[in-house]
Amino acid sequence: MGTRKIIGIFLIVLSLGVGYFGLNKVSENSTSIEVLDLQVDLSNNSEKELGYVYVGLAVVLLGGGLFLLKKNSN
Repeated sequence: MGTRKIIGIFLIVLSLGVGYFGLNKVSENSTSIEVLDLQVDLSNNSEKELGYVYVGLAVVLLGGGLFLLKKNSN
């Protein structure tokens, strides 16, 4: 197994972890409660945006890992 394939597999596994962490960060920071027929949204937007950054990074890592696995080694 070549070095490119090992790095590609590592990037794919890393992207899964970063994506999971990002999605958890987004879901943890968005809650709403209902008080006297009014729905109040309690969101931490800065943490939510950071979660979206992690999800974007996971997509980039996944793309890089797939690229390294598909690339022909000459």
